[in-house]
Amino acid sequence: MESYKTFGTCSQQINFDVEDNKIKSVEFIGGCNGNTQGIARLVQGMDVDEAIQKLGGIRCGFKITSCPDQLAIALSQYKQRHAQ
Repeated sequence: MESYKTFGTCSQQINFDVEDNKIKSVEFIGGCNGNTQGIARLVQGMDVDEAIQKLGGIRCGFKITSCPDQLAIALSQYKQRHAQ
């Protein structure tokens, strides 16, 4: 299980599992419960690179980021750590 501490969003943390470059599970701690559950279910089974492409750059209102964007950042950092 990977953990990522979010910034600039209502959620405080994202826990996720990746296997063979596919997202196995995602859990947001905090945030808008219905929305974060929806995001988690939608990306389950999705290729990590596809999720990064689709979610990266999404903003929440006037904030510079969002829960989906934070997940994309978490997945990008995961890829960088496991690329070596």
